Amino acid sequence: MENYQNYVDQAVGIIMNYGPKLLLAIVTLFIGLWLIKHLNKSVNKMMKKSEMDKSLSSFLSSIISILLKVLLVISVMSMVGVEMTSFIAILGAAGLAVGMALSGTLQNFAGGVMILIFKPFKVGDFIEAQGFKGVVKEIQIFNTILLTPDNRRIIVPNAPISSNSLVNYSAEPERRVDFTFGIGYNDDIDKAKEILWQLIKEDKRILEKPEPFIGLSELADSSVNFAVRVWVKSADYWGVFFNMNENVKKSFDKNNISIPYPQTDVHLFQQNN
Repeated sequence: MENYQNYVDQAVGIIMNYGPKLLLAIVTLFIGLWLIKHLNKSVNKMMKKSEMDKSLSSFLSSIISILLKVLLVISVMSMVGVEMTSFIAILGAAGLAVGMALSGTLQNFAGGVMILIFKPFKVGDFIEAQGFKGVVKEIQIFNTILLTPDNRRIIVPNAPISSNSLVNYSAEPERRVDFTFGIGYNDDIDKAKEILWQLIKEDKRILEKPEPFIGLSELADSSVNFAVRVWVKSADYWGVFFNMNENVKKSFDKNNISIPYPQTDVHLFQQNN
C-alpha cells in the first residue's frame, strides 16, 4: 500500500512540475503553427506581387515553412524541459550520417536551387541537356522533367544539368533557320536564286531584320549548293523549316530546276579472248 501511495505521490509531483509546462508547450505549438501558416500566406502574396517565378516562389515558401517549424519544435521541446544541447548534438550526428548516405540526392537538391536562382531555363523552354531534347515540363527540387517531341517523359537529375553545358533553344526571341539547297550544274543559277528570294518574301513569318541571306556555298561533286539563312521568331522555327523545304521542291519542279541526287554510273567492258 505504501508503494502504491509513493507512485501516486510521484505522479502528482510530475504532473505538478511538468503539467503547466506541457500545457504551455501544447498551446505554444498550436499558436506557432497558426502563425507560421498565416506568415507563409503573407510571404506568398509578397512574392506573387513581385512577379517572382512560380517555381522559385513555391520552393522558397516551402523552405521557409520547414525552417520555422523546426525552430518551433525546438522551442516547444525546450519549454518542456528537454536538454537541447544533447538533442542538437544527436540531431547533428544523424544529419551528418543521412547527408553522407544521400550525397547524390543533396547534390541534386543543390542543383535544383541553382537552377531556380540563376534560371538557365524555365518551364516551357525547349532545351537539350544530358543527351536529351525536350520541353521543360516541370522543375522539381531534385529532378527536371522534360517532354520530348514524341511525347516521352524524361526525368533528368538536377545536379548534372546545373553543372554541365546545355542548349536552351527558347532563351532568345529570334532564331536563325539554315538551309542548303542544291541544283544541277546545267541549271540557271540566277533563276534559282530568284525563286528562293521570292519564297522568302512570300513567307510573312520570316523577319526582314536581320536580313535574309542567300549565297553560293559549294560546288559539290554533283550539285551547286546554295546556303539560305533566314531569321524567324523562335516559335515559328519548325513551321518555316518544313514549309520552306516543301515550297522549294515544288517551285524548282515547276520551273524545271533539277535537284541532284547521288547516282552511280556503271560501265561494262567486253573483253575478247
